[in-house]
Amino acid sequence: MYRPVVTRSAAQERYRHGERRSSAQPLTASWEPELAAADSDWPPGKGARRPRSSRGGRYGRETTTGYRWRVYALPVLIVATALVVFNAVRGPSSTVAANSPTTTGEPPVATEGAVQPVDPTSGTAVLPPGGPFPQSGTGTWHGVDGAGQKVGTGPKVYHYGIAVEDGIDPAVYGGEDLFAKTVETILSDPRSWIGGGAISLQRVGRDYPHPDFIVSLTTPNTDHRPDMCGFQIQYEASCWNARQARVLINMARWVRGALAFNGDLGLYREYAINHEVGHVFNNKHVPCGTDGGLAPVMMQQTFGVSDDYVWQLNQDDPANSTAVPKDGKTCRPNAWPYPQGVPGAQHDQ
Repeated sequence: MYRPVVTRSAAQERYRHGERRSSAQPLTASWEPELAAADSDWPPGKGARRPRSSRGGRYGRETTTGYRWRVYALPVLIVATALVVFNAVRGPSSTVAANSPTTTGEPPVATEGAVQPVDPTSGTAVLPPGGPFPQSGTGTWHGVDGAGQKVGTGPKVYHYGIAVEDGIDPAVYGGEDLFAKTVETILSDPRSWIGGGAISLQRVGRDYPHPDFIVSLTTPNTDHRPDMCGFQIQYEASCWNARQARVLINMARWVRGALAFNGDLGLYREYAINHEVGHVFNNKHVPCGTDGGLAPVMMQQTFGVSDDYVWQLNQDDPANSTAVPKDGKTCRPNAWPYPQGVPGAQHDQ
């Protein structure tokens, strides 16, 4: 999202799982249940055994020796009898197996709510909810190593590098190799800028002396700096900084995307790379071409796909205040300059 550099200051804006019991011993019956039970009342190594009840006396001892089996068997018989009577009164079992389908005749009830579409005519510049991201890095970048083959047939060849701001946790964005591979894959797609037939692209490694531009993953605070993207329109956005030959991809948007894309983060990332790299080739912002059609990739889709809404935001940015008319047109999100793989498609769709 190209914005000129401005002079205003940057915004100040584990239940831990235990180990499984792999050595548990099976339960074993004692040949002397009374003595075994008495043992359990004493801590190990405390000497003589004592009876389970302090009320034993002569009668207690006779009961548990002469009629021991009756004492043990009687409670079991009582419980078994009660279960038989209960089942007889209840009638046939109504239990359904856990994997058996119900046959009530009623349709299943959906427990997931339908995805609510975003109103494309208002409020779409706000950063969507989503994963965490770092607000700040060091303000410096390191190049990601790796080079690629030339792609495209155009006579003008642009060499580009890929970089990531220092001080960013790689877990937030999947690591620098994944970021670099994603960028290279997008720019090598025939629907991207090479599809027009005028240019070719080639990724170069960090040892290449002077690439034509560097695609740089950047934290919001660095992005907001006056010498980077500025913060004239106070919503997260990326930009092309010609003086530094650097495409600044805002980390907040890379992690969260944009509301106009209805949760399609992959499509948004494709758009963000193609849009900002489009500025490298001197492409300016354009409005929605056809109401209900695909948005031109150079439309400010990070903010929205409604001309009226984007026009309103641009009143805070003098450099873009006339880029989009207030004409009532609303487009559909689109990530590619040549979505049909033919020249001119970015204007006709």
